[in-house]
Amino acid sequence: MSTRALADQPRVILRLDRHDGVYQPGETLSGEYRLEGISRRDLEGLEVSVLWRTEGKGETDTGTHALWRYATELGDWLDPRQPGRFSTVLPAGPLSYQGAIVKILWLVRIRVFLHRQKPLTVATPFQLGEVRSVGPTSGATGFDR
Repeated sequence: MSTRALADQPRVILRLDRHDGVYQPGETLSGEYRLEGISRRDLEGLEVSVLWRTEGKGETDTGTHALWRYATELGDWLDPRQPGRFSTVLPAGPLSYQGAIVKILWLVRIRVFLHRQKPLTVATPFQLGEVRSVGPTSGATGFDR
């Protein structure tokens, strides 16, 4: 496949303003997205969401913190040549967590809806807060007599 053919493929570029991707509750998460290889006539809609999900044993849970939807059929003006921006104040939780049994992951997701094609989806993870390790410490078990 030629480089030209790859350049013409529709794609979404998503970038968070903070390069380290680490945020605390109450801070503002913001960023930018760009659509490439997408014409205005092919674009049906766009969705930007900030959400969390669990991974690991048991049921998968998800929660949406912020959601923006734009649809050309509703009269929303979408120009794929112009970058889009998003911004939201982050909640108190749930905090990101990387446990052995369960993980809580936060991400920004962009979904682009095109005429007669599958939606394009891009997601960028980020960390919300820090869960401190909770475990036995020296002298805290009651077994060292």
